[in-house]
Amino acid sequence: MRKIFLTLIIAVPLLAAGLHHFVATDYSLRQNEHRRKLGAVYMTLNNPFYEVIDEEIRTAVENHGDVLISRDPALSVDKQVEEIRNLIDAGVELIFINPVDWTKIEPALELARAAKIPVIAIDTNVEDDSLVACTVVSDNYAAGVQCAEHLLKHSAGGNIAILKHSQARSSIDRVSGFRDKISANKNFRVVAEVECLGQLEVAMPVMEEIIAAYPDINIVMALNDPAAMGAIAALQSLNRSDVLVYGVDGVPETKEMILARRMTATAGQSPRQIGKVASDCAYKIFAGESVEKIIKLPTKLLCAENISAADIESWD
Repeated sequence: MRKIFLTLIIAVPLLAAGLHHFVATDYSLRQNEHRRKLGAVYMTLNNPFYEVIDEEIRTAVENHGDVLISRDPALSVDKQVEEIRNLIDAGVELIFINPVDWTKIEPALELARAAKIPVIAIDTNVEDDSLVACTVVSDNYAAGVQCAEHLLKHSAGGNIAILKHSQARSSIDRVSGFRDKISANKNFRVVAEVECLGQLEVAMPVMEEIIAAYPDINIVMALNDPAAMGAIAALQSLNRSDVLVYGVDGVPETKEMILARRMTATAGQSPRQIGKVASDCAYKIFAGESVEKIIKLPTKLLCAENISAADIESWD
């Protein structure tokens, strides 16, 4: 009996220690049950701008111990709606959306509202902002104005081609800002305005067609840097180094082109700041705090006069 008693004295503390170790390490993986799932659906990830935004949001989400599920509808609004439906079914608690089409995304937003899932619009507005908790964008109208101001300062006049993407409100605002600023100067004339989806591979053949139809064009305003790079590639193939080309974004590649005098200027955005502000808003919403309905971040015109080789690799 004494031997059994001594065995129990030794075994019980060991058993308790073992149970404590089991609870401390939580082999049941219950900790995963408390991780939030958030979703992000961009218009495309075939653009480094959105890759940087996604990277910034992902870092913030994972630093909170949560999970971000990102999706790429490849510029298909139908696919974007379907992916949002899938994210809702997967149990996400918030969705970041960069709409393919700012007017046709409403059915997806209605789905999220019915599921009581808040939505944050990023980089471009939606038509009905009552369907989103907040919108985080650059001041896109101001970006267009900045490009026009530079043009007015550095050129006496010319014929302009505009490369646009009318499904994106950001593009509409940039083009409006540019047009409004140059409208008072009759020495500038918009002679072509063509859709290019903001994609380099689309903008290049479009630019070739524009030059064939309007060979006297000497200015290009592109809604973003990928479209500007497509235009530059087309102009180079046609030996048209006389054309001034403007864009919006500030990607490292276009900074290099600006320094090489192959591109005129770009209105620089901060995708990292967009991602940071959007993720901050998400966690304010989770905490029950109020957020601004529309947050517009400033842009900065980048040209050969204010950037250096040291600036090329950075993208704030």
